[in-house]
Amino acid sequence: MLMRELPFDDPRGERRTRDGAAALLRLASRTLDGLAARLSLAEPPVPAERWLEFHADAGAPEGALYVNGQLVGHVLGVTRL
Repeated sequence: MLMRELPFDDPRGERRTRDGAAALLRLASRTLDGLAARLSLAEPPVPAERWLEFHADAGAPEGALYVNGQLVGHVLGVTRL
């Protein structure tokens, strides 16, 4: 196996560029982490009025019950309300 010594000095400043890029990425990471922490504490907006929707049509899931457009369950044995 052939081994050579590599020079430690960096004549083109590549190390300085990599260090600068790494520092910039660490700063961006800390900034995004703080933003995510603030956004996760925010409560989702509550709709002013809740509305129920029931589907028992042909082709629709039988007895599907929706609240504000979100499926919340199925009403067993009920085909119409």
